[in-house]
Amino acid sequence: QVHLVESGGGLVQAGGSLSLSCTVSEGDFSSYTMAWFRQAPGKEREVVSGITRTGGSTYSVPSVKGRFTMSRDNAKNTAYLQMNSLKPEDTAVYYCAASRRIITIATINQPHEYEYWGQGTQVTVSS
Repeated sequence: QVHLVESGGGLVQAGGSLSLSCTVSEGDFSSYTMAWFRQAPGKEREVVSGITRTGGSTYSVPSVKGRFTMSRDNAKNTAYLQMNSLKPEDTAVYYCAASRRIITIATINQPHEYEYWGQGTQVTVSS
């Protein structure tokens, strides 16, 4: 059973920073495409950022480009999301997702591509 364990959420003022981590419990971490999604109250789940197996390519939704950076450390079985210049509209539950499928940048933002999900971590940005 593959488990994704997220950490790093919390409350921060607008303009502040948070760093999220996601550790995968089973399997060869380098075989997983990884992504972060988020869901705000009353809204659909949306991709924030994704990263290919080797970390050679990343995707970010336009609203976070230049502020959020996704990375991975295959030796530590962990993916990261560094969030800077946070805005109140970034408030949401953030979910880590993993997939053993071969996912290209073209579909890395599609929730149905991912078999495994974390439990979510709350990020709240106050104005």
